[in-house]
Amino acid sequence: MIKKAIGLFLPAVGALFFACIYPSCMLPVMADNNTTTTTTKEQLDEAAEKKKEKEQELEGAKKDLEITRANLRGLEGQKNTYQGQMELLNCNLQLVADNLAVLENSMAIKQIEIDETMAILEETRQSRLEQYESMKARIRYFYETGQDDYLELLLSADSFGEMLNYAEYLEELSAYDRAMIEQYAETESLIAAKEAELEEEMQELEEMKAETEAEQELVTGMINETAANIAITADNINMTQAAADAYETQVDQKTAEAAKAAADYAAIKAKYEEELRLSKLAAASAWRDISEVTFEEGDRYLLANLIYCEAGGEPYEGQVAVGAVVINRVLSSRYPQTVTGVIYQRSQFAPVGDGHLASALANNKATASCYQAADVAMGGTTNVGNCLYFRTPIPGLTGLQIGGHIFY
Repeated sequence: MIKKAIGLFLPAVGALFFACIYPSCMLPVMADNNTTTTTTKEQLDEAAEKKKEKEQELEGAKKDLEITRANLRGLEGQKNTYQGQMELLNCNLQLVADNLAVLENSMAIKQIEIDETMAILEETRQSRLEQYESMKARIRYFYETGQDDYLELLLSADSFGEMLNYAEYLEELSAYDRAMIEQYAETESLIAAKEAELEEEMQELEEMKAETEAEQELVTGMINETAANIAITADNINMTQAAADAYETQVDQKTAEAAKAAADYAAIKAKYEEELRLSKLAAASAWRDISEVTFEEGDRYLLANLIYCEAGGEPYEGQVAVGAVVINRVLSSRYPQTVTGVIYQRSQFAPVGDGHLASALANNKATASCYQAADVAMGGTTNVGNCLYFRTPIPGLTGLQIGGHIFY
């Protein structure tokens, strides 16, 4: 009785012992429906999927970075274009300002010419007026005194020649008055025409000045608009640069994550390949006959509960197959020689590491079919040949499929 109790107690203690020494993070995860497998291959697939995911994330981050860098290059080009436009506009504005200064100078000179012409015209008008007044005074004098003085002047001559001289003098004086009045009139007409011409030129200059000022205002507006565009573009460049920096950081992070995922995948793949190598090596190594095995009391209880944890939801044939894998390892010279040693061998069966086996042993979860499968396996019956591993079906894994497991 005591021996039987010890036989039941040791597997449970062993489960707790191995669970403490080998944390669950080092062992496979329990599958649904209370079925688990040694999950090196599952971990490999998960690692491969994670590796692919991280590589896709990395490619996405690189693509985002490249798009952002392209946008940044475009914005830099746009900014350079605006700056080139600004330089041209500033040059244009300077030309307009110079042109405006020339026009204003020309207008000042033209105004001086107009003022001088007006002064000459006024002087001419004044001279003509004075000449005209002198002529009128002489005519009035002759009219008021009559022709007696004129005749007296002629008759007072001492000789005929002197009389002729007096007559010629009077005629010349009258002709001079007429000529001067006509000359002043002609000069006034010419000066008036020149004044009109100068005023017309001044009007043209004023119109040109107005057009130049409008052009100056237009160029100034374009400069202000271009300056605003440069400021907006600079802000966009700063934001895009910040986004590019963030994407570069993300790319670095995703690169590190992808590298880690690749390393994890390589490590798990190496572990899986090592597992396959050991399986093949064990298959080629020496095997004992079932008759040479001495089972300890409690081995049946331990094996039945392991079968429950690994294949409790599988058909009976699958439960027998799990038990057969354990017994095959007992028979192989490459594994421990006892059921307890095989089940609690480091990192071999997930329920040992995740606590499910300990829980099953503590509550005797094994069903009748699990006990029956354990009895059949311990009796030397195997429906999986010399297979030493099993797991859920996954792409690329070949072997004997029974229920939801592949045995190899």
